[in-house]
Amino acid sequence: MSSLVPLVYYGGFLVLFFFWIYGIVSFVLDLKNKVVPGIKQYRRGRARQKGEQERESERDEKEQQLY
Repeated sequence: MSSLVPLVYYGGFLVLFFFWIYGIVSFVLDLKNKVVPGIKQYRRGRARQKGEQERESERDEKEQQLY
């Protein structure tokens, strides 16, 4: 009986450690594969919108100068 207690104790810690490591790895992979590309895409979209807005304002200024 006394050898069963440490076996269950360390076995439980091993299971908990496995799920703890699995959670950390899963979180890192989610960051790498979903969050970081999403942030990059968002920034590209914002830069594209800003460039379009600047071109539109320059075109409006030229139109105003023509009149």
